[in-house]
Parts: sequence; C-alpha cells; structure tokens
Amino acid sequence: METIKFEQLEIQQEILNAITDMGFEEATPIQAKSIPVILEGKDIVGQAQTGTGKTASFGIPILQNVNPKSKTLQAIVLCPTRELAIQVADELRKLAKYLHGIKVLPIYGGQDIAKQIRSIKAGTQIIIGTPGRVMDHMRRKTMKLDHVKMVALDEADEMLNMGFREDIETILNEIPEERQTILFSATMPKPIMDITKRFQKDAQIIKVVKKELTVPNIEQYYYEVRPKNKAEILARLLDIYNPNLSVVFCNTKRMVDELVDDLQGRGYFAEGLHGDLKQSQRDRVMNGFRNGKTEILVATDVAARGIDVDDVDAVFNYDIPQDDEYYVHRIGRTGRAGRTGIAFSFVSGREVYKLKEIQRYCKTKIKAQPIPSVSDVAEAKVSKVFEKVTTIIEEGGLESYIDMVEEAVNVSDYTTMDLAAAFLKMVMGENEMADAQEQGALDFENTGAEEGMVRLFINIGKNQKVRPGDILGAIAGESGMPGKLVGCIDMFDKYTFVEVPREFAMDVLNAMKHAKIKGKSINIEPANQR
Repeated sequence: METIKFEQLEIQQEILNAITDMGFEEATPIQAKSIPVILEGKDIVGQAQTGTGKTASFGIPILQNVNPKSKTLQAIVLCPTRELAIQVADELRKLAKYLHGIKVLPIYGGQDIAKQIRSIKAGTQIIIGTPGRVMDHMRRKTMKLDHVKMVALDEADEMLNMGFREDIETILNEIPEERQTILFSATMPKPIMDITKRFQKDAQIIKVVKKELTVPNIEQYYYEVRPKNKAEILARLLDIYNPNLSVVFCNTKRMVDELVDDLQGRGYFAEGLHGDLKQSQRDRVMNGFRNGKTEILVATDVAARGIDVDDVDAVFNYDIPQDDEYYVHRIGRTGRAGRTGIAFSFVSGREVYKLKEIQRYCKTKIKAQPIPSVSDVAEAKVSKVFEKVTTIIEEGGLESYIDMVEEAVNVSDYTTMDLAAAFLKMVMGENEMADAQEQGALDFENTGAEEGMVRLFINIGKNQKVRPGDILGAIAGESGMPGKLVGCIDMFDKYTFVEVPREFAMDVLNAMKHAKIKGKSINIEPANQR
C-alpha cells in the first residue's frame, strides 16, 4: 500500500501544522482517497468502518472551506450518538488549532439547550450534532441554515438503524440545495443508497473495506488508567512480567520521545523509533533491539512496519491505535514462530468504547485487569528470584558454595537465614527491598475499617476549610484509583479518616506522600499507626 503524506493532499499550512502537532505521519487510506475529492467540491459516499480515520477525511476539508471572518453557520456534521458528536468536535478543534476565529460546537440531547442557544448566537461556523437535537434547534428557529454550504453524515447506517431517517431527510431538505453533501457509512444498505440518490449530486463512491483479520493466539489484557499514570503502570507491568524484549506503541512521535526519556530515567534500556529518525539512527536502534542491548522498543505504527523480530515477549498499546487494523498488526509482533505472546492495552476515559469496537472487529477477547500495586511488583520480583534459585539448586554443583556459606556462618554471629536474606536484598536492590519491607511494616489489619477496606488517617480537617470532596478528589487524582471506590470519609476539626479498598491502600499511601490538599502538605498513614 502506497504511503501518502498529508503534504501531498493540498491541505493548507495551518491545518498541516496542527496535524504535525497531533503527531500523525501519514494519511490513512480513506483520508488519502477522500480528502482530494471533497476539496474539489464533489459529493462523496465513503464506505469505511469506525477506526479508519474518517473524521479527518471530512473534518479537514470542512475546516479548509469555512470562512473564519463570517460568524454564520457554514457546516453541519450529523452523528448518531452524543459520544461520537463530542469525539468529532474534539478532533476538529485539534485540527483547527491554528485557524483563528473558527468555532466548533457539539450539540446533543441531555445538554442544557439554553447554553447551546447562547453559543450558536455568539457565532459558530461548524455544528456537530445528533439529528434529534439539530431538529430541536430548527423547530425553535435558533439555528439559521441559510449559509450552510457543507453537510456531513457520519456513520449514516448507524443513524438509520437508530430510527433517524425522517429527521435526516427533514434536515437535508431545509439546508440550501447549493451545498456539498458528504456521507460516510460502514455498510451500504438500500436506505443509504436512497438518501444518496435523493440528496446528493453525482456522488463519487469511495470504498476502503477492511479485510478480515485474524488475531493470533495471544493473551490480551487492558487496564483503565489516567493518562498521567500510564508511565508508572507500564513500569510496574515491565517489572512484574519482566519480558526480555517488548514493543511499546504510541500514536505520536512526541509521545515516543517523552516515554523513552521517562523509561530511561527509570533505568530501563529503552529506545524510540519514529518517522523523524534518519536511516542510520533507525538501523542503530533496530540492531540494538535485535541483539538484546535494547530491551524495550517504543515506536509509532508507521515506524514499526519494518520490525521483524521473532522473540518479542510482550506488546504494550500505550495509546489505543487510530485504526482497528493497527491493533492486529501491533499485537502480531509477539507470539511469533510458535511462541506464546502477551499484549497489554491502556485505555483512558471514552477510549474503552474504541477498545470494544476493536474487539468486535477483530473477533477477539481483551480482558480487563486490575492495575498492579507496588506490593504486587515487589512480590513478583521476589518470586522470580526464588524461581531462579530453585533452578540453580536443581542443576546441582553447589558443594563448594555450601562449604563457603558454612565457613562464613562459623566465623560470624550470623545464621544461614541472615545470609540468605542479605543475598536476596543484594539481588533485589536496596530500593525494592525497602519498599517491600515498608509494606510489611504497615499494619492494614487493625485500622477499624469494614472488611476488605483500610482506614487511613490524614492530618487535615474542617479547621483547614477542607471538604470531603477535596479529600476524595486528591486521593483519586493522585493515585489513579476510581473515586467511586473510596469508602466512608469521617471529617473532624483537625484530622480526617478515610476508607479505601485494601488492594489500593499502598498505592494511595505512596501517591499521597508528597501530595497537597487545598495547597497544604499532608501526612497520611494507616489509622492504627497514629
């Protein structure tokens, strides 16, 4: 498949700058085929599934055709759901970063209509809306359609399935005939073709139908994480699973560079691979990865195409891929040559819907996993050390070493247990053992909490003008634990007790060590250790 750069598509520089900031290196097939046709002013019917980059396919031409000096409504995008409307609006705002004066407004049911009316009156050139709410504004005459010159139907088949056909036809009838009509749909049932014949002029059909992909026999898991906690969770998984070679996929060049810096700062042997690297740099990185000097390769999808290494133990989707196909290509980097493989995906917020779409498309199962705690990491490291020790014992040949240990015990006051513990500490490293010991020293048993919970003491209360919501927000924000899992919060004048699930207690204590609540430094510890 030929690679098409965005620069080849006659896109104006301001939008190209925004695309560069977003970190995308090349156009997807649907973008490469449809953007030039839409920019020529032609109507199109684009057949493409979710996850092919179709938002930019109509979003870029719409932004390029809108006049920022006119505050009138010039383009409407119809979407089946509020989630998609918000998502499309977010992407258009990112693409319009350097186009000053362009306002993009999502409108949907469930949102205060008075607020929407104020925003429309203030001057909005592009509206992204669900058919029902767009109809509502048309009935109220709060939305003037006289100057609309472009209309896009996103996921048209889904809108028809949801019973919006009549609304769509009413809206299209009201919009001036001298307009450009863009329609995207994953399937082409007869009702879609009827709309095409009735409301479009000589529409060009552009198909990008994805081939069926089979997912290799790879264990697949996902974690719901906050973006700011991704690097920490990645480090924990690397420590627990300890893969010899792993590939971490990011969606942008910038994220690759940032993550490589972070991982190297934590002491991992990581290198980055993306489109900005010269061939000599690329060769150096790949050679290091093949011979094992680099254990973690952080890459974008485009740069990773040339990776041909059979013994990759794990793949991490640090960012969920833009295209469903990319997910299959990514995880296929592991589990090669009859080996077993494992793939981990990090999802934030609404990305969980995208992951469900990937599961449907790939006909695969991606299992949710709880985020590993610091104690899980310590236990995994100790377990791996003992596995190695067991192997060494079974291999035999320890006689001379046993003699040395006996001699050391005889000439000192130490027991063999002392020596074994010291060797374990030396192998594990000072910091890891300190963490493990600290967790052993903390008593989570007798804190007065209900079963399965730990009661924590915080040295801040009502006198400092702190509310329960401040405590809840700080714990959830710093530790990444969902706020709904926080239990009872008992607030007194000078201190507060809060209950958290036992499995998150250590994470909360570690995360809150240097936290501030209402600008004040705090101390937090198990309630029984006061």
